[in-house]
Amino acid sequence: MNALYNLALCPTPCSHSTPKHNTKWKTEVNGTATVALKGKALSRASSVTGKQRRIVSAASVTELTRVSETKGRQNIPTEKQLVDPFRQGIITEGGVRYRQTVVIRSYEVGADKTATLESILNLLQETALNHVWVSGLLGDGFGATHGMVRNNLIWVVTRMQVQVDEYPIWGEVMEVDTWVGASGKNGMRRDWLIRSDVTGEVLVRATSTWVMMNQQTRRLSKMPEVVRAEISPWFIENKAFEEEIPEKIYKLDTNAKFTNSNLKPKRSDLDMNHHVNNVKYVNWMLETIPHKFLENYQLTRMTLEYRRECSSSDVVESLCKPEEEKFEERHQDRNVDNGDSLASALFQDGNHSKSFKAYTHLLQITGDKESQEIVRGRTIWRRKL
Repeated sequence: MNALYNLALCPTPCSHSTPKHNTKWKTEVNGTATVALKGKALSRASSVTGKQRRIVSAASVTELTRVSETKGRQNIPTEKQLVDPFRQGIITEGGVRYRQTVVIRSYEVGADKTATLESILNLLQETALNHVWVSGLLGDGFGATHGMVRNNLIWVVTRMQVQVDEYPIWGEVMEVDTWVGASGKNGMRRDWLIRSDVTGEVLVRATSTWVMMNQQTRRLSKMPEVVRAEISPWFIENKAFEEEIPEKIYKLDTNAKFTNSNLKPKRSDLDMNHHVNNVKYVNWMLETIPHKFLENYQLTRMTLEYRRECSSSDVVESLCKPEEEKFEERHQDRNVDNGDSLASALFQDGNHSKSFKAYTHLLQITGDKESQEIVRGRTIWRRKL
């Protein structure tokens, strides 16, 4: 199904001090209570069956010590924080919305000194995770809450849309807002706004839909009530932008005009869940577009529909095809009165649809068996000035 576990949810800060080396602490591993003193773990008790007692192995104690030291270094909050001084983040809007101030750095821009799409997507992922981090809900997982960890659940993204009205420039100070809301009965929506700190103008809008998947069975799961109780207090109704008519992305066949085959993930492409990160998917998609086209056009809108995971052993094929129909025909019936809509964004300030082009994309796993879809995508491009 879809692949991407990244972020997922709410904000809220908390204070949590790093344990000192001489501090006693108690935890459990596989039902065994263990006490550590001055960095050395000593097994004190274990699970009991009848009159028998099983002592924790030295390897288990070593692993427990390593995990505890890692958590101490991470200093993950266990309560809600209102301010995160290290990340320049704060909680706003009644304590449920996260805002982080960032500066566009030299390695985040391209030859034209504007932020790359890859940098923007990484920024969305990072601020979303930071939102969960300060919420006090982060469990031992990639954006998963404590209730999700207990139920062996992870987040997977099913759909994502990004609209870039103007690309941030090198050295520009940006404010990134992110928040979450409900999406149906068992899903969650996460939105972002990126605005210039100097002008206050919104440069980038994004929205995404997330569902839960069992980490062992790899099947989608309903939202447990314990998780709903954790995250629902953070839900708000605001949306980064409205999509008047949800775009239907058609599946490309092997006759697509442009193809890039035999793509293999590298170790650096994998995320914490050991699957290919969604930013790499986008790179594969865009690299299939002819370079001459990219010299004259700049991406302004992207819609992605995730179908399944991609692991390090998979071989991937990227297909893309320019849309033949006129762009204005696809959008002529859309309401342009809403300033947050796609149509209004494309037609404002004298822009005309003839200045835009669209591509349909498909990433799929190839091999001896029938090809399996990873991501369907659609990109809209604006002619460079």
